[in-house]
This record gives sequence, structure tokens and C-alpha cells, in this order.
Amino acid sequence: MTLPQKHAPAATAPSPSVTVTATTPPAGDELPLVLAGPILRRVESQRLVLWPATSRAVQVQIEVDTGEGAPCQFRPIPGSPAYRLLKAGARLHYMLIDLALETPLPAGRWIGYDLALAPADGIDRTGTEAGANWQHWRDWAPELCYPDRATPGFVFAPRVASLLHGSCRKPHHDGGDGLTRVDRLLGELIATNAADADPAPGEDGLPGWPSALVLTGDQIYADDVAGPMLGAIHALIGRLGLPVEALRGAEEAGVHDAAALYAHPASYYRRETLLPQHKRNYALIEVLFGGVEKPVFTSASAHNHLITLAEVLAMYLLVWSPAPWAGLRIAPPSNLSAEDAALWAKESALIDTFRTDLAAVRRALAHVPVAMIFDDHDVTDDWNLSREWEEIAYEHPFSRRVIGNALLAYAVNQGWGNDPDAFDDASLAHLSKALQAPGGDAHEDCIRHLLKFESWHYAWPSTPPLMVLDSRTRRWRSEHAARQPSGLMDWESLTDLQHGLRDLPAVLLVSPAPIFGVKLIEAIQRVFTWFGHPLMVDAENWMAHPGAAQAILNIFRHRKTPQTFVVLSGDVHYSFVYDVELRGREHGPDIWQICSSGVRNEFPPRLLAVLDRLNRWLYSPRSPLNWLTRRRHMRVIPRKYEGAARGRRLLNGAGIGLVEVDAEGVPWRIRELLADGRTIAFVRDEDAARWD
Repeated sequence: MTLPQKHAPAATAPSPSVTVTATTPPAGDELPLVLAGPILRRVESQRLVLWPATSRAVQVQIEVDTGEGAPCQFRPIPGSPAYRLLKAGARLHYMLIDLALETPLPAGRWIGYDLALAPADGIDRTGTEAGANWQHWRDWAPELCYPDRATPGFVFAPRVASLLHGSCRKPHHDGGDGLTRVDRLLGELIATNAADADPAPGEDGLPGWPSALVLTGDQIYADDVAGPMLGAIHALIGRLGLPVEALRGAEEAGVHDAAALYAHPASYYRRETLLPQHKRNYALIEVLFGGVEKPVFTSASAHNHLITLAEVLAMYLLVWSPAPWAGLRIAPPSNLSAEDAALWAKESALIDTFRTDLAAVRRALAHVPVAMIFDDHDVTDDWNLSREWEEIAYEHPFSRRVIGNALLAYAVNQGWGNDPDAFDDASLAHLSKALQAPGGDAHEDCIRHLLKFESWHYAWPSTPPLMVLDSRTRRWRSEHAARQPSGLMDWESLTDLQHGLRDLPAVLLVSPAPIFGVKLIEAIQRVFTWFGHPLMVDAENWMAHPGAAQAILNIFRHRKTPQTFVVLSGDVHYSFVYDVELRGREHGPDIWQICSSGVRNEFPPRLLAVLDRLNRWLYSPRSPLNWLTRRRHMRVIPRKYEGAARGRRLLNGAGIGLVEVDAEGVPWRIRELLADGRTIAFVRDEDAARWD
């Protein structure tokens, strides 16, 4: 099979019309009005975007208080550009509130907002309150506001002085949640009155109010789900009354729809056994459900991989808010083996800990603009890693549906708020029809539309501008060998990037995978790729594909591109900082590769220590091995972190990255705020710089 330039699914015969049924919410079961959010998304001088999810159709009233004169009041009309709606079930409604402000927001000052909601059936057709029961944030999320503040709010900081970033948030990881450090930082800024003015950067440890929280991938783990989390997902699906999805391609396993899947004996810890085993589809287990072992870097478990659209939608609610957890009844299935029952008990303790942090997470996400982009685990492990992977995964209707469902849920929960203008009426119509009738032709049409969608990347007009790359869906596929890793971006998208960068003095460039990674790990990935096993070591990095590697490095060398590049990345489950210079060029660009990962995850500690040590030995600045890499025309100087033992460069531990930049966009302080309370700075290693 030869894929077109954009991976569209193989043509299928029209299916018979699907009768959509829905789970029936228990009688008398009351859900909170607001299930998740509000999450503060895009904020510009005359624009304010909020994303909430509610259990009822609602009218919205917003009051924005800039501290200058009387607060501005808004009551956007449902269905208008200011208030877009998507309905996913009897009790699940998504909103994107996109306010156009007549008066520009003042910079560097606290701006409060009060979001009030009323059930739509309490408002008459003219918008007049007819016995409407308006509920303010205190009614549906009393923990949403920081102490000593009358409402939630934010500081509009278009000139970036500080910025938070991180990736990889796995609920059942035992190591704390970096988003709780975001909450603590914002609370400290408010307590010290730093939120009422834009302070000059100082050495007191506190930054200015962050311009954004950039989540660089793996906001959920659709392919690595704890048993109790899957149980919570299924319990919530019933309470929300989500439609039952027909599952094409899974009939031979006795799973014709979502209800049959949830009741199947293999639904917990054995989902890979439901995949078809036909001759052409022998690799579906390897490609989609992680059946291949990965002993070099990680041993991923994907036996509870999310399959249905309802499952992915429910998971988003459960990882962002404490509200949908209230009243959930979760019990292990009766057919679990002794081994799985023990695992369930262990995972239950981890999920209970995760739940205790959600109130702080919800509050943080309501107070700082949140930029997001997908990486593989938001959809499935090794998503689009190679041409062979794509040919296998998109050819079969079942695996294509699994991927499409995750992408559809990403669009609604993440992509929509990144760049609302990218989702025109046609795109929203596709999403709406699929959400209301999953499993039918409209659902398949929506997946086809999303697989061809080319506007997942975006830019925010800050100073320096924040430019976020899509390194997953516009891949540069190998023409010579199907198993060779694809380039993370194709020629056309890299050319577009170069045009977007022209004549900018500085840029904050978000690449989910580090552009400048650990050379030893990349070398190991090349070895396994050469032997035909790229999936075993997640062999996807910028240097894995010659064309993509050369193109991205040429962008840095181009005389019309910025003098200052700050590259923000995640993906790898450890954190590091590199200073990068062009060899033999006096006025080349200044490049900082800053990686913060994971928010709630980490690398196996002993293995990371070994790789860190070997990398320092084999790829020291004077090592001839450096001339065998594609970055040989650049000098990469690793920073050490404070308190590092024996020259360690790779920091392990859950947390969030904090970068502070000066007026020219140059980072002057780079730190990792760990979930355990430590704050660790990355500092230049003068010895490393001198050796080269």
C-alpha cells in the first residue's frame, strides 16, 4: 500500500446507517454543573479565550475587571463566534468562550474574571432571565480562587519575562505532579503582591507572572491507563450518558460496539487480545498496543489502551478536574486474575494520590494562559513513527478508529483553544456530528477530515513570539525503507516554518521532541533502526531522518532567521539544558535547547545514571565521535544542574520548567520546579565550554 502525502484512511464501502443509543444516566444522579475548567487558553491584547466543560447546556455571563473603571460585562450568544458549543452526550457539553474586547487589556496588572453560568432552560429566547439560577464560580468550584482574591484572574504579560513548560503527565506515576508547583508558584506571586504589577526580574527567586504555561505533549496517556482509571472512565461514561459507539473492524472478536467492549472479559488488562490477527495485520499489536518489549529505554504497558471516543473524552475530564470524580463508584471487575487484582490495588493507591492534587491543578489552569500540543501518548505510542507504522495502522478500520478517536478528543479538549481561528464552521460541524453519532458515517468523515488537517501548529503573538510545532502529523517519510523512522516534519512544513521565522529577532520555539538530544541515546536508536527495530527504542528524534535533520539545522544557519532561539521540548522523561553555537561563525545565532519532562513521570533512575555517565565519556567536547553526528558543525555545551553528583547533566524527577528571559529574549535563569518542593537551577559548566 502506498500512502498519499497526508495519511488518509483507505477507502471503505458505505456502511448501513447506525442507530445511536446512549448510556442512561442513573435516576437522581446529580453531576456538578461544571465538569472541568474553566481553563484559560489564548489571551491577547483584545482577546480572551476560556474553555469549560459542563453537564448541562448553559447560558454564560462573564465580568472582566481590569482595575480601570467599571468591570466589563459580556453575555455571549450561544452559537456565535464568541460562544461556540459542542455537545457530546446527555450530560457533556463543551464550550469555547472567545471574547473580543473593545478596550485593550492592560499589561502587567491583575485582571479578574467572574464566570457565571445558568442552565439554558432558565433563560427565555430573548436572553432575559426567566427564573434563571445563575451560578458563579463559588457555587460550582469554591476552590478555584486563590486566598485574598475576589475572583479568578491572570496577569496579561505580552512581553515574555517568564514562562512555564513541561510534558508527560501520567496519572498513575508515583512521584508527584508538576502542575501542583505551578499552583504553588502562582499562590506565592499573589501572596507577595507580584500579581499586581509586572516586577523587574530579580535574584529573590520569584519570577514575574508567567506569560504562559506550555504543555509540550502527553497531556494524557491514552495508551498507558491504570485499571482503576479505566474503571473511573467507564463509571463516568454512564453518568454522562455518552452515546454507544459502533466499532467497525472489531466484530470478529465479539466486540461490535462500546457496550460489548466494556463488558468483555478482556476489557481490563487484556485489550491487545481483541485485535485482529489476519495475515496483513500481524503487526497491529506491535504498532498500536505496545506488544513489542522496549528493554533499552522503557517497558510500556498498553493493555488498557483507550479505544472508544467516550473513553478518551472521559479521561480528559478526570485528569483536569476533581468535579467528575465526585460520586463515582469504582470497583475492580470480578474476573480479574490474582496478578491483575494485585496490580489494581497498587494502582488504586496511586490514582487516589493523583486525585488529591486535582483541585490545585484546576486552579492553576484557570490563572495562566495554557498552550498545548500533542505528542505520541496523547494518541498512541510511536504514533506515525515510520511509513510502515502508518501503512499498518491506518489500513485497518479498528486501529484507524482508535487513532481517530484520540485525535478527535485532542481537537475538542486541546487543539480548539490553541488557535480557535483554525477551526472553521466546517471543522466544527464535523466534530459536532461525530460527537453526537459516534460509530456512524459522520464519525468516519470526521476522522478523515482530522487526518488531513494541517493546522495543528500555531503561533501566539507574544514578544518573543511563541511558535508551536506539529511534529506528529506532517512527517517526512522515508522513500527507501518503510521501517526507517520518518522525519519529524516534512519539507513543506519546514519551509513554512522558515518563512514564519524570517526577520524575527528572537523566538520561543516549541518542539515536543528535543531538537538537540542526548547523543548516546540517539546513537543507540540508530543502531536498533539499522537492525530493523526502531519501535523497540522509540527511534524518533530530529537527527533520525537525514532530510529533516539537514533542513532544521539549515534553518538555524539561515541569515534571515532569528539571532536568538529558545527551544522548549519534553518527551524524554528527564530534563536538561544545552547552549548551542555554530562552529566557525562569529555572529551565528544563539540557541538554547531547554527540555523539561515529565510533569508527572520520570526515567528509570539507574538507567539514566548509566546513560548520562556514558554520554559524558563518549561525547565529551573533545571526543572525535562528535564528528560522526549530524550536529558536527555546531558546538553543543551541556549545562549542569545545581547539586548534581559527579558531573550529572540529566535531571530526573517530576516537575515543571521555569524559564526567565530578558528584553532581547535571552534566557538569564533556567530552573526546574520539582514536585517534591525543590527548585533546581541549570548553570553553565565553564569546564565543558573551555574543553571545546
